[in-house]
Amino acid sequence: MSVALPRASRRRFSGAGRPWVPYVFIAPFVALFLVFLVAPILVAVVNSLYSRQSSGLGFGGTEVEFIGLDNFARAIGDADFLAGFGRVALYGIVQVPVMMALAAALALLFDTALVRGRKFFQFAVFLPYAVPGVIAALLWGFLYQPSVSPLLQALRGIGIHADLLAPGTVLWSVANVSLWSYTGINMIILFAALQTVPREIYEAAKLDGASEFRIAVGVKLPMIAPAILLTTLSSIIGTLQLFNEPQVLQTVTANIASDWTPNMAIYAASTLGKNPNLASAMAVLLGLATLIVSVLVLRLSNRTTKRATDGL
Repeated sequence: MSVALPRASRRRFSGAGRPWVPYVFIAPFVALFLVFLVAPILVAVVNSLYSRQSSGLGFGGTEVEFIGLDNFARAIGDADFLAGFGRVALYGIVQVPVMMALAAALALLFDTALVRGRKFFQFAVFLPYAVPGVIAALLWGFLYQPSVSPLLQALRGIGIHADLLAPGTVLWSVANVSLWSYTGINMIILFAALQTVPREIYEAAKLDGASEFRIAVGVKLPMIAPAILLTTLSSIIGTLQLFNEPQVLQTVTANIASDWTPNMAIYAASTLGKNPNLASAMAVLLGLATLIVSVLVLRLSNRTTKRATDGL
């Protein structure tokens, strides 16, 4: 006995025999990927192998000369450029774990029934992410200036003289701006991941006598490990690309140089130094460093997950 397929089902299979149809749907993504990601990387690599020199005391034309890896050697030999990597490494070692710990703690707190007005507090925590990074840096730059900051003036009134833009503290002042701006979005991602965990697992853990803290640490966090890895990796990449916050705070303090971070050094080389070829070499090195760190984080995460799985 044959059963006639519904009309909707017949339409669903109307593309049979046309293997090119999937490629039509992915073509826009591939085109954008090639134009806005692959092409700029290739252009940067090619530019890094050349040097442009003006002839005739700057009044003549521009001569382009192939110099191979000289720009890379010059970038690696630049102590200030390398110091920028050390600075963002120290920044990331402290800022990323603190931010992820705060985001995870807030997500776990909002996932419980202990918080009243949860939607309001979630919005309040997420709101700083909606503020553009430049505006956030300007806001905190105002709060960091001793002459106009109500916070520092209040501290001075009780005998505490703090200089948040001093050479030893300016790095953590920049980290505070990023912490304020990006903790909310990471919290939202982790909270959304928690909502996908079946509640039956929590009920089973409670029946076994587990406390709320033990459920949070031993059940919830392992269940959202992929989301934690995603947010951690994106935070590390953002650390290596640090630019907006120190670039804005540079206008209110002399303790942030034009090459304070690798991205700022690239910008300074291409604009102030008028050497886009050297800037391209620096950008390629920064891209390679980001790739290496990302691979190391992924391998460490996979190894940790495998050990945890083998231990079960």
